[in-house]
Amino acid sequence: MTDFLIDGLPPTEADLRYLAIVNYGAYTSFRIEDAGVRGLELHLARLDASAIELFGEPVGEDRLRDLMGLALGDRRDAWLRVSLFSPYIRARLPSDRVLPKVMTVIAPPPPPLADSVLVQPQTYVRDTAHLKHTATFPLIHARRVAREAGFDDALFTDADGLISEGSLWNIGFLTGDTVVWPQAPMLEGIAQALISRGLAAVGLTERHAPVHLIDLAAFDAAFLCNSATPACPITAIGDHVFGAAPERIDRLARAWSSNTPQPI
Repeated sequence: MTDFLIDGLPPTEADLRYLAIVNYGAYTSFRIEDAGVRGLELHLARLDASAIELFGEPVGEDRLRDLMGLALGDRRDAWLRVSLFSPYIRARLPSDRVLPKVMTVIAPPPPPLADSVLVQPQTYVRDTAHLKHTATFPLIHARRVAREAGFDDALFTDADGLISEGSLWNIGFLTGDTVVWPQAPMLEGIAQALISRGLAAVGLTERHAPVHLIDLAAFDAAFLCNSATPACPITAIGDHVFGAAPERIDRLARAWSSNTPQPI
């Protein structure tokens, strides 16, 4: 069974040449559990909105479901990345309105990013931050810089210290039984949305507010979340150390897991 397909077929040499040279597209990725996906409708909506914005044409939920099912085959548990691209769009020819190709890549589910992380604030705002696009050079470079400085990962802020997101994840803060999500240009993560849906069931509330580095002392704890890591404590941001909050971190994970996987 082929793990790498483009529109349901093995990639052609022309497709691979384009993907190696041009970095224009969008993607989403997620864990498949017993042939289902938590927040599947959110991933499908993300891809369709990205297709319209980047290529001028919707990709279509039915087409996405068909190609995802073809990629999965008889597997019940896996990690699936679904990417959109078009060889008709390149640096000298950027303006075509085209139906994007759909690339699916199946892999074993990855482990969570970590059990806890120490993060380095870095001044950076992603281009077109609301999109999960394929321009990942700055993210990888930021993680590399952070690790060379003795941290585990990078947290992005603007020049005024306004916190947005991490390299591969969203960040949340805890004050009592309230989750505070930062307001800033960022990718609205699907793990974040799933946690939000389940907060009431675990006795937590939420609010959205601008959070600056100078505000960190107002919070009890911080955590990161993404599709592979439902809730991981952030032990420190720069030199600001947070207390442990294992019970509330566990409640966040339970809020995420309260979302039932949806069949493809």
